[in-house]
Amino acid sequence: MRSSLGERSLLAVNNLLLALFALSALYPFVYMTALSFNEGLDSVKGGIYLWPREFTWVNVQTVVSNPLVRDAFWISILRTVTGTAIGVIVTGLAAYGLSFRLLPARKFLMVYFLIPMLFSGGLIPYFIVLRDLHLINTFWVYIIPTALSVWNLIVMRSFFENIPEALIEAAEIDGANALTIFWKIVIPTSMPMIAAITLFTAVMHWNSWFDGAFFVNQLELKPLQTFLQSMLANAEAAENLRQGVNAESIGAEASKAVTPTSLRMSVVVLGTIPVLLIYPFLQKYFVQGVMIGSVKG
Repeated sequence: MRSSLGERSLLAVNNLLLALFALSALYPFVYMTALSFNEGLDSVKGGIYLWPREFTWVNVQTVVSNPLVRDAFWISILRTVTGTAIGVIVTGLAAYGLSFRLLPARKFLMVYFLIPMLFSGGLIPYFIVLRDLHLINTFWVYIIPTALSVWNLIVMRSFFENIPEALIEAAEIDGANALTIFWKIVIPTSMPMIAAITLFTAVMHWNSWFDGAFFVNQLELKPLQTFLQSMLANAEAAENLRQGVNAESIGAEASKAVTPTSLRMSVVVLGTIPVLLIYPFLQKYFVQGVMIGSVKG
């Protein structure tokens, strides 16, 4: 069926607007990448928009060679992997249990979960709870408080409720218990949704900086985003990183060209790359999960 002139015009305008939105989201990363690979003193002159004018690896090399940055990077990776695995499993098991319509006190339990999501006791009571649980200044302060996401629980429960009951009944007739049904039927059937929840949870852990800034004092336990936030908010932190440049490894002249701004851009780029590398592998399942949820919802 041939499209009319108005439909083709609308499609062209729609594609143009989408392209502009895509460029507006992509350009800040391109700009920061250009600054991170440009000589620091030359960047101060301005005029860099799309690519480096004086290309150099010194900024990235300085950041990567710093032990604090390396520790923060590995803490972020460990936190993301551990927190995502525990969060998806715990939230998935809770959602699976709440998906049973004959579960006693099911409505009460849902209200019980919703209350802390809608109302917060405040930062000080939250800190006191973490202190009494001996989580302050430990790695587990990143994992345990985020092990259950109420929003993800609601999404997963709604998805589990739409799984055909015939599959569950057939497995029960064959003698499968609730956990066997969960691992062998519910999980494989829900992989698109689980992939989407996994992506959301992983991005949340990777981008989180607040808990590392307020609940952890040990530098070796701070994640990369907390380290970056301190560099962006505190000029002294960036200057300390610049003064820690190893002139022997990168050269005395090159070390003089390093600036706090170029180091900030390098840390931002390094902190963004892992998400950009992982997302394409989960994009297919992410789109499927969104589409299936929209149809079944």
